[in-house]
Amino acid sequence: MAVDQLSAVFGALADPTRRAILARLTRGDATVAELSAPFAVSQPAISRHLKVLEQAGLISRSRRATARLSHLEAEPLRVVVAWLFDYREYWEESYDRLDGLLASLQDNPAD
Repeated sequence: MAVDQLSAVFGALADPTRRAILARLTRGDATVAELSAPFAVSQPAISRHLKVLEQAGLISRSRRATARLSHLEAEPLRVVVAWLFDYREYWEESYDRLDGLLASLQDNPAD
């Protein structure tokens, strides 16, 4: 995944409404009306959120009869998880150092 697309995915995920839309799409494809139902925003506002998600590659859109459906595209999320996983070693080493420090403090309490 190019850095620009990674930035686009993180940018899309930065908004709680877009994260909620993605969560809803894990249950299946949905129309704009279905996606906007739980929110106190207009359908055009939801359409703008969908455009951001689509540009980031997180959803695709198709037509079925007169309905325009949004579909979750999870591959960019898998790539983001893989990118984040690279930092896991760093955090595990940091926690190991902290565990060592705590152990030494417990073994040698200050008087």
